[in-house]
Amino acid sequence: MKSKKVLVSGCFDLLHGGHIAFLKTAASYGKVFVSVGTDDNLFMLKGKRPFFSQEERLYIIKSIRFVEDAFLSSGSGMLDFEPDMIRLKPDIFIVNSDGHTEEKKRLCNKLGVEYIILERIPETGLPARASSGIKKELRFPYRLCLAGGWVDQPWVSKICPGSVVVAQIWPTMDFNDRSGLATSSRNVAIKLWGDRYPEGDHEVNAKLLFGAENPPGKEYISGSQDHIGLLFPGINRLYYNGDYWPEKIDSTIDPEICNWLSNVLHLIPLEPRPQGYDPLKIMHLEKPFIKELGESGNRCWKSILKKDIVGLGRSVTDTILSWKKILPLTVPDYVMDELETKYFPDYPGAITSGSGGGYVIVVSEKPIEGAVRVKVRC
Repeated sequence: MKSKKVLVSGCFDLLHGGHIAFLKTAASYGKVFVSVGTDDNLFMLKGKRPFFSQEERLYIIKSIRFVEDAFLSSGSGMLDFEPDMIRLKPDIFIVNSDGHTEEKKRLCNKLGVEYIILERIPETGLPARASSGIKKELRFPYRLCLAGGWVDQPWVSKICPGSVVVAQIWPTMDFNDRSGLATSSRNVAIKLWGDRYPEGDHEVNAKLLFGAENPPGKEYISGSQDHIGLLFPGINRLYYNGDYWPEKIDSTIDPEICNWLSNVLHLIPLEPRPQGYDPLKIMHLEKPFIKELGESGNRCWKSILKKDIVGLGRSVTDTILSWKKILPLTVPDYVMDELETKYFPDYPGAITSGSGGGYVIVVSEKPIEGAVRVKVRC
């Protein structure tokens, strides 16, 4: 009996067990031919190039024992395999459930090719995998500042030392730019490391990023809490004493604590701070106010370690009240009005993610409708 020809197509970047299981199942229908998407076409479709080049991806696919042959797609767009389908004349075209589109189905009907959709079922004993999920794990995280923000600036901590608390969060979504989640520092990091979370010593990497964002002659120095928060996993307390770099860094990657914090933080979108916004036009650098700010960071850290929802809420609220005293423009009146009417009365605490806007970070053990959830990276 003549074996049927089976055509599959895809990017096949970051090859994993799910790809192999898919190709193994496809091979049960006949001889498998693979149309591999080119770098240029993937860039056109997704706005970025794959992690591995088309030559390397093609080499890997050709080496898999379930594959009869593989080639680079000769077309473009979502149906980049169409010229290859016309040339190869397969009996069957197979996609997984994530890759199904009505356009693919219509093309197969037009060309008389049987169209089969496979569910994503992993090999027995192996976890379910998707390239999108793996890429999220490799992508750069974001930084969430929970308490003590601005203490990382020497002109603040020279007056009175204190602590900043930051958490590294998974890129479960693309958070808004200019919203206080260290997106500017993150963009510099992506230029350095290509949207891949770097290996190696966390502090060395954070210092590299700090230097890259703050070259000699820069007027405003971005605080190191951004760079540490992006590159140190888990939750970190940074103690500053008059310098750009903290005197001490305390960290926890305890999964129980990280999961607890993930469950009690809720982000409500605000307007991003406007272009040209300067939060430093008005300053009241008085020691009692700065001492309050630094102490709110210390109390936040202790509350997180104890999983104390009341203490956590109080400390984040105290931070934003201190900001209002020290740098009034960091908390516009409309933002403070919203906090005082919507959040302070009904929840343990709330703060904004950045100066002048971004997100309201609400501390709550109860769900909040419309809130964005975050996941602390342990």
